[in-house]
Amino acid sequence: MRLILNVIWLVLCGLWMALGYIVAGIICCILIVTIPFGLASFRIAAYALWPFGRTVVDRHDAGAASTIGNVIWFLFAGLWLAIGHVLTGVALCITIIGIPLGVANFKMIPVSLMPLGKEIVELP
Repeated sequence: MRLILNVIWLVLCGLWMALGYIVAGIICCILIVTIPFGLASFRIAAYALWPFGRTVVDRHDAGAASTIGNVIWFLFAGLWLAIGHVLTGVALCITIIGIPLGVANFKMIPVSLMPLGKEIVELP
């Protein structure tokens, strides 16, 4: 079931959302100081391509620097990526088949807003 959902996700919205994260990551890597944001963006892009069967958990070793970084991320990229998830999620929820994909889009909003201090892990 995960494979079917991931393939449908990739075709309907995963590729476009991942491209948004990749663009944000490239811009962050060009501005040398924001390379950690770029790496986080690339990590989320991989998650946005193939989300079913994986989840996001908090890292316990994340400190105050990740909180400050998340505030900066929210202002420059997080808000716009979260808006993309909301719009895509609403569009997917219009059809019955798209409801699970829309819900998955809504579940990705917190990590798109605050990616630092998070880790993407495989589900058993």
